[in-house]
Amino acid sequence: MSADHILVLDEGTTSTRAIVYRLDGAIVHVAQQELTQYYPEPGWVEHDAAEIWMRTLDCALRAIEAAGGADRIAALGITNQRETVVAWDRQTGQPISRAIVWQDRRTALHCAELREAGQEALLQARTGLVIDPYFSATKMRWILDHVPEARALGDRLALGTVESWLVWKLTGGLHITDASNASRTQLLALEGTDWDDGLLDLFGVPRAALPAIVDNLGQFGKCDPAVLGASIPICGLAGDQQSAAIGQHCLTAGDTKATFGTGAFILTNMGTELPASSHRLLGTVLYQQEGRRTYALEGSIFVAGSLIKWLRDEMGLIRQAGESEALARSVEDNGGVVFLPALAGLGAPHWRPDAKGVLAGLTLGTRRAHIVRAAMESLTHQCHDLQSAFAADNAAWTKLRIDGGMSGNNWIAQDLADILALPVERPADTETTALGAAMLAAVGAGVYASLNDAGAMCSDITRFGAAMATEIRAQRINFWRQSLRQLISA
Repeated sequence: MSADHILVLDEGTTSTRAIVYRLDGAIVHVAQQELTQYYPEPGWVEHDAAEIWMRTLDCALRAIEAAGGADRIAALGITNQRETVVAWDRQTGQPISRAIVWQDRRTALHCAELREAGQEALLQARTGLVIDPYFSATKMRWILDHVPEARALGDRLALGTVESWLVWKLTGGLHITDASNASRTQLLALEGTDWDDGLLDLFGVPRAALPAIVDNLGQFGKCDPAVLGASIPICGLAGDQQSAAIGQHCLTAGDTKATFGTGAFILTNMGTELPASSHRLLGTVLYQQEGRRTYALEGSIFVAGSLIKWLRDEMGLIRQAGESEALARSVEDNGGVVFLPALAGLGAPHWRPDAKGVLAGLTLGTRRAHIVRAAMESLTHQCHDLQSAFAADNAAWTKLRIDGGMSGNNWIAQDLADILALPVERPADTETTALGAAMLAAVGAGVYASLNDAGAMCSDITRFGAAMATEIRAQRINFWRQSLRQLISA
């Protein structure tokens, strides 16, 4: 029996999945479990790292069984929610606190102090990132300052993002991170090959606690056979947004994708050119192969799919996520309603961690369909804000490739094409985050010679073209911009 499958562990914000792919990209099996979200204080978001591991392991074992056993798995790839920080004891292998999730805002004061000290220009030039609680470094410092065991452990302390944690558990002690995830910590200079001493000093994070930085594809190590049933080689690692860009075959400079999951994240491939933004976009490592880096420019929207979930679970405006499309179509427009979805602050290009969600423009004639449509329009308009910022940074989009759970909503796909005035392309398999990790692992294992060749794993696409009248588009954009200025300055 030949090893002719790729196993991907896709550890997201709200769930963890294990997916088995055939070498042509066809999905053999998907196992999925939800992750518990903890909100111990306003603005705090946490996960239980032990739960992440146990539920990921359970999914992996079920997927392997469905594929015919561990001997059928040629390689393993991992993609993960980025910036989330796990701290654990190297000796026991147990977490010492809950993981601090990327959405968490508890370090906003620390970030404000860094900005007031004049550090933002330096940090953006060195790391490509603005100062914001979003990134990992201030989270690591918070753990060091507020979890007594962190400093007491000394050299036994291990810090890492989620892929580091999973690799450690899979292998029984290998502590690594890939270049794409490392570039999101604010502890790696975009041109640097290792953790930056100046950045480590600025944030007060000990080098000894951090993992080694490796490529995104290659032979990194093997799983402990006692864990998955065989010594499966780990051959692909990438943060979820970089992985989605690879899964969308954004391998040429200028290629752009938008992933609509818990948040929405847009990446444009910048080739080997170091990305620099004058409009508060992020520079990041797209992937690294044999030490050579391809970079991307990125815009981040913190609330996307989580907004629909909030409308369903907290507000009761919809019964299921799919109902949002029918409601948006049931009204001609938003009825004058504007929804600022800053439920976790505002991301790029505004970077307002203090912003709060606002629902405005309500009248006695407002129906729930108007509110739901306004919420969905807010996502499209935030994408348009980013389109303008990318163009101003000489990274204009020619088309947009979309993926993620929300991209299956045809109303959103068409509204994006209309407001962006661009072709929008959606693959048949919208879970391209996992596919990208499968492509990386397949090349890392030598199954494919290159990422271009691994593009054979990609699915067919559906295209949406702009169809909105020019004057309606202009009215929509002007209404959003005026409302945004009023709401974020209030």
